[in-house]
Amino acid sequence: MAIAHAVSGRPVSVLPYGAALAGQQSTAVFKTERLEVMRLVLPKGKSMPPHKLAGAITVQCLEGLIEFASADSTQTLRPGDLVYLEGGVTHSITGVEDASALVTIALCR
Repeated sequence: MAIAHAVSGRPVSVLPYGAALAGQQSTAVFKTERLEVMRLVLPKGKSMPPHKLAGAITVQCLEGLIEFASADSTQTLRPGDLVYLEGGVTHSITGVEDASALVTIALCR
């Protein structure tokens, strides 16, 4: 079941998928002129290659294990861990095991 797009003032669930994780895909939760929030699904071994964004980001691990590498460090994110990264910093994300995360991007226009 895909996550529903958020409607202003209405809750959207970002609970872990649990046993259904393997059948899920990354989805947009919402996007405005200045902010984008997405549910990222990373199967074990899948990576988002090194890239950078103009705006700041946060990555919050919801389930599984995620390797988050930036210009100066690599961390393993576990459920409940959140990492903040300033804009303009090269980073990559890899599923150490099947995982999902909530990614927030400050959009610069």
